Amino acid sequence: MKLAPSANVAQLSEFDEIIDVRSPGEFALDHIPGALNFPVLDDAERVRIGTLYKQVSAFDAKKIGAALVSHNIARHIETHFIDKPRTWKPLIYCWRGGNRSGAMAHILKQIGFDVAQLEGGYKAYRASVVADLARLPAQFHFRVVCGPTGSGKSRLLQALAEADAQVLDLEGLAAHRGSVLGNLPDAPQPTQKMFDSQLSWTLKQFDPTQPVYVEAESKKIGVLRVPDALLAQMRAGECVRIEVATPLRVALLKQEYVHFLNDPAALQAKLDCLVGLYGHEVIAHWNALAAQHAWDELVLLLLQYHYDPAYAKSTLRNFPAYTQTPAVLIDDISPAGFSAAAKQIHTQP
Repeated sequence: MKLAPSANVAQLSEFDEIIDVRSPGEFALDHIPGALNFPVLDDAERVRIGTLYKQVSAFDAKKIGAALVSHNIARHIETHFIDKPRTWKPLIYCWRGGNRSGAMAHILKQIGFDVAQLEGGYKAYRASVVADLARLPAQFHFRVVCGPTGSGKSRLLQALAEADAQVLDLEGLAAHRGSVLGNLPDAPQPTQKMFDSQLSWTLKQFDPTQPVYVEAESKKIGVLRVPDALLAQMRAGECVRIEVATPLRVALLKQEYVHFLNDPAALQAKLDCLVGLYGHEVIAHWNALAAQHAWDELVLLLLQYHYDPAYAKSTLRNFPAYTQTPAVLIDDISPAGFSAAAKQIHTQP
């Protein structure tokens, strides 16, 4: 009987598909980017087998587990693998590269597929991600887009990407805009491990001979931490300073945060988090403006008293030459305006 061969993390790109056979709960916490989840035990079954193992016996747990695993693998073959050609080359992994992935890999091997099992499983992959995030950032020259809140840094990054520049969109990967109001209305933040995985994968796609554009960030984006090595390399990079007139910043922020304009109570709940900084009287005034839908006045006050002072302090600390850096003026916040600014920036030596 032939066993499926093993492969290591460095060989991930050699396979047609990467199959994660862990439970859906494990998969949701983190997985190899692009992997498909075909669990040999679902979350409830995994708990059941673990309980049997601890409370009854390993023998009983293995009997029930074998039946469940066999049933689930049969279902996956019928629903997903049945139409795969003989040349299909999948890589299978589980938590440690043990029984769960071994069972799936063994059966697919017996069918005749060119299957391999990931050596060390997810744990080996996770170790490689941690090592990559300590190693990879030093390979790149970062051009760090700096500008106060509402100057369209995320829109500029998108325009730069459309202009074929290399862009690391940290806030996009983190599903957060990086402030007390930064949670996206339709997307929760990923886990830290999932953020790390996406970040590692993205860095590996870049050409070290070309600059990488990234937005200036603090140590945390929402609840997620930016790796220390990446943050250090960003702060050693070149500052790209953009300026947008205040009325345009107000207009842009109303577009970006339209979900708060449609739900003033949600905005008021967020503003209440700032009582410790500004006191009850100030927050009560801001909440009253939200209740009155006085959006221009409220956004302007938030910029003047909250966002701009904090951003200036942080930026000068991390980029001391910020105020002496020539600014790129953006006087058009339409897609065409940011596209023109991106072309101007990307063609600069």
